[in-house]
Amino acid sequence: MRMIKRALKPSKNNFFLFGARGTGKSTWVKSLFPEALIIDLLDPETERSIMSYPERLIEIIQESGKSQIVIDEIQKQPKLLEVIHFLIEKNKDLQFILTGSSIRKLRQQGINLLGGRASIRHMYPYMFSEIGHEYDLEKAIHTGLIPLIIDAKDPEDALRGYINLYINPEIQMEGYTRKMDDFNRFLEVMSFSHGSVINLSNIAREAHVKRKTAENYLSIIEDLLIGFRLNVFMKRAQRELIAHPKFYFFDSGVYKFIRPKGFQEPIEEIIGPAIEGLVAQNLQAWCDYSWGNHKLYYWRTKDKHEVDFIIQGDSGIYAFEVKNSKTIRPNDLQSLKLFHEDYPSAKCFLLYRGDITKETNQIQCVPLEQFLMNLIPLKNETDRLI
Repeated sequence: MRMIKRALKPSKNNFFLFGARGTGKSTWVKSLFPEALIIDLLDPETERSIMSYPERLIEIIQESGKSQIVIDEIQKQPKLLEVIHFLIEKNKDLQFILTGSSIRKLRQQGINLLGGRASIRHMYPYMFSEIGHEYDLEKAIHTGLIPLIIDAKDPEDALRGYINLYINPEIQMEGYTRKMDDFNRFLEVMSFSHGSVINLSNIAREAHVKRKTAENYLSIIEDLLIGFRLNVFMKRAQRELIAHPKFYFFDSGVYKFIRPKGFQEPIEEIIGPAIEGLVAQNLQAWCDYSWGNHKLYYWRTKDKHEVDFIIQGDSGIYAFEVKNSKTIRPNDLQSLKLFHEDYPSAKCFLLYRGDITKETNQIQCVPLEQFLMNLIPLKNETDRLI
């Protein structure tokens, strides 16, 4: 596959770049900063050298004579941030680009992320619009959009090894938990909550762990950036809403790999959440990559009317309902209609598996693949979502 241009824009200042393993952080950084000094903390010799003497970083930078410094996997050595902070204060011409696939150690050790002297960027799996016509919707649903997986000769085989080669070793190496069997069982149970409201008490019971342990395991998933919670949109709420967040794995392919396949289980039970998760990860990336401030939510009333996704931000309010069907039934539009009654300025979309674009009751009904292909981050205040 050709080198794919990412929608993420770099900062001209110091910045952190967080993203799950395999999302292409290092490739992106090296392509945008080809002359930078690169310090890879995944290299055992490099990590060992700096771990024993963090101040050695000052010597390395001075000897290199370079003003742009990339430090890969900064979470491996959080103490380096103290040295980096010192260097930033001493030399304003230096620019640090700090990548990380986990924020757990940084958070646990109370690191202040350079006291506001560095911005934060996130790298996600490919957006469907970044890949263009080199990939199709079915592949995206089944194997996801992680660059590491897509670039593999056998994406399905690469997915099988993703958890074992990248996630579990990092958890063990960093000592996040000693009971990997319990954690992996918890991962499987969480796969049944992909796209659903989180009920930690039920999840803990099904995973055979204590509720406190379940809370810790969920925070590990979030800190490793392989899953996220989606809060309820409650701005100027005119109806009684639920307050609990939903959960999604960060990539549809990872979800499908983790999700156990039950005997004679209808494939729709797995494909439906996979499609919804695919939309979630694309919308999440769109929010972060776009001009202005945008945030992703969902909306659900106490009487169980739900809209899958809400974006609220500088460019407006958008509502999305996702259906794994090729036809549109009147019932499919009901929740969007209610949301539009409460928020008349919102632009509402029904995304479905058909091939006809039409408008019904101020709701745009758009084929899913067409929508994702045209979901391009906003570049300025005059742009709008499709």
